[in-house]
Amino acid sequence: MKRSIFTCLVLAGLAFADVASARPLSADDVNGADFGAKQKSAQSVNLKAQVLLARAGFSPGAIDGRNGDNFQNALSAFQKKNALKETGKLDKETWAKLVQDNEPVLIEYTVSVADLKGPFVDKIPLKYEERAKLKHLDYTSVAEMLAERFHMDQEFLEELNRGKTMDKSGTAILVANVNVKPAAIGAKAGKAEKAVKIEADKQNNIVRVLAKDGSLLAAYPASIGSEAKPAPSGTLKVVRIARNPTYTYDPEFKFRGVKAEEKLHFAAGPNNPAGSVWIALDQKSYGIHGTAEPSRVGKVDSHGCVRMTNWDALALAKIVRKGMPVQFID
Repeated sequence: MKRSIFTCLVLAGLAFADVASARPLSADDVNGADFGAKQKSAQSVNLKAQVLLARAGFSPGAIDGRNGDNFQNALSAFQKKNALKETGKLDKETWAKLVQDNEPVLIEYTVSVADLKGPFVDKIPLKYEERAKLKHLDYTSVAEMLAERFHMDQEFLEELNRGKTMDKSGTAILVANVNVKPAAIGAKAGKAEKAVKIEADKQNNIVRVLAKDGSLLAAYPASIGSEAKPAPSGTLKVVRIARNPTYTYDPEFKFRGVKAEEKLHFAAGPNNPAGSVWIALDQKSYGIHGTAEPSRVGKVDSHGCVRMTNWDALALAKIVRKGMPVQFID
């Protein structure tokens, strides 16, 4: 997976750690963060909100503590679900609703011997022609694997744990507590509502899960097509779900930068072009899938499909079923 360019973010005033301090954020900084109160960094409030949104089913994408479009879209969707003013910004009312989930948002995780076993690959080539030669497309490091497991931007995970060695068993690191008490999609009065429809909003780069009455159940950031390779229009249907899929590139796709004149076949793995899951739609070559580059979701174009983080695509795969409509909104 490509990592975000940390140096550029520092120059842009978006450093992951508090610039005024020599140390990264601590668990206490974030778990104790409170909207409107004086604290070490505004980033601690954003980070806490991102984890709480993820646990509520309104994904901010790769958790990084920054105030970007994916975070704002997640806030807006959460606000809509909870009948709050849809500003896409943190406010007192939204914060009060989020922190009803009072489990800690940062926890300590100890790297295990099993974590170190991988399997891993040394490098994922950028060129499709070279990548197709690999026998498996697994993670390239323990850090990359753990970042995905805990739904985090890899660069942010490493900065949060600055000075710690993740490729050594027994190392204690801080991670986002995204796997506690997973929210039942559409929980209402103690009963989960059934998802009946998916919306893929091209303009706002977001996938929504809807109930029969049209109410919003969950939302995930996504890259949905491009000017060169637009996503479909109208309504398609889910035809099958493939977890840990292989992938075949057809020269007819004519992806920019790919010069292959014959089909390329890619092994399975999280760094596969389709990521960890493929949700096929009833229009040839189109689907909803994961990605090897979670931090770029919603920020760069796709090749016509709906590209999500691996963890969000897997969460969606648990919700959809064969025949479910997927409406593309222009």
